[in-house]
Amino acid sequence: MTLERLRWSASDCLVVAVRNLRHFTRQPQLLLFSTIQPIMFVVLFSYVFGGSVGRSLPRGVEYEEFLLPGIFIQSVSFRATQTAIGLAEDMQRGVIDRFRSMPMARSAVMAGRTIADLVRNLFVIVLMAAAGYVIGFRFQEGAGEAVGSILVVGLFSFALSWIFVFVGLTARAPEAAQSAGFVAIFPLVFASSIFVPVETMPSWLAGFAAISPVTATADAARALAIGGDVAEPLARTLLWCAAILVVFVPLCVWRYRRLR
Repeated sequence: MTLERLRWSASDCLVVAVRNLRHFTRQPQLLLFSTIQPIMFVVLFSYVFGGSVGRSLPRGVEYEEFLLPGIFIQSVSFRATQTAIGLAEDMQRGVIDRFRSMPMARSAVMAGRTIADLVRNLFVIVLMAAAGYVIGFRFQEGAGEAVGSILVVGLFSFALSWIFVFVGLTARAPEAAQSAGFVAIFPLVFASSIFVPVETMPSWLAGFAAISPVTATADAARALAIGGDVAEPLARTLLWCAAILVVFVPLCVWRYRRLR
């Protein structure tokens, strides 16, 4: 009976995930703009800050190499807010009410959306990596480490999506979800090692950035991509992702059940 229920839940998750992916493919402008924005960040930051920030990097590390793994994290972090906006829009249109009236697993709506978001994020990351090769970025540690770098970013995006599932279920209105998501993610992204080494920040800000999950993931993805200490930032990333999922998956299911 437990196995049958698991299969039923997995089938419901797949149906919802495919529905969200179809919605994405029918709006190619979403793919276009979600890809162009991070590429613009890479180009602009490379040429605007590359000269000054590059002096603080370890010998032999170019700023493009340092920056692009961080831009992967920035992209999925900002895209996680779309999870909240999409859920809020579905609630506003009555889609969630229709799902709730169907004989389907309670977690399927949320799990299906986060899985679809994970697939989209991985696709965009691969496109960004291809664009990075044009401006000089290279994965220097081999194919296995390159795949590992992308998967670490994907895992973090999946965990982060669950935070914004809760935001979307709580905010209800898309505008409120967008504002709440931006306020939550903006300081985490810019007060991190995405764009500059933590050591270059003021001490009070460096302390915050050093313990941030965004910094841990950026450092892990960067070490896998271009070399460096992998074990410590990867361990911190895995702990952060596990903690987020342990807290927010049950919290989102509880919130979904209490919708009125």
